[in-house]
Amino acid sequence: MRVLSKRTLRDFWERHADAKAPLEVWYDVVSNTVWSKPQDIKDQYGKTVDFVGDSRVVWDIGGNKYRLVARVAYAPYYRVLIKWIGTHAEYDKIDVEKV
Repeated sequence: MRVLSKRTLRDFWERHADAKAPLEVWYDVVSNTVWSKPQDIKDQYGKTVDFVGDSRVVWDIGGNKYRLVARVAYAPYYRVLIKWIGTHAEYDKIDVEKV
């Protein structure tokens, strides 16, 4: 999958240093994976991922300390567009469908 964009992750971990390692792992795994359907993501991430609508995916990052929201485009595009990343407390204040 092509992740758009790593800079969003980098900007976040510059403010939250302990997020760097789990976000780098997430980026490396996702960048070296191909998902054709939502179930592929669920099979890989299990309970640490939730789905909102048709294409929005929410990942628990760093032991659920952080949340990452992305729009996933399956075939033929194979892209993951990061829409939002923040702390779990910040996540509780947003509308996932509108970020």
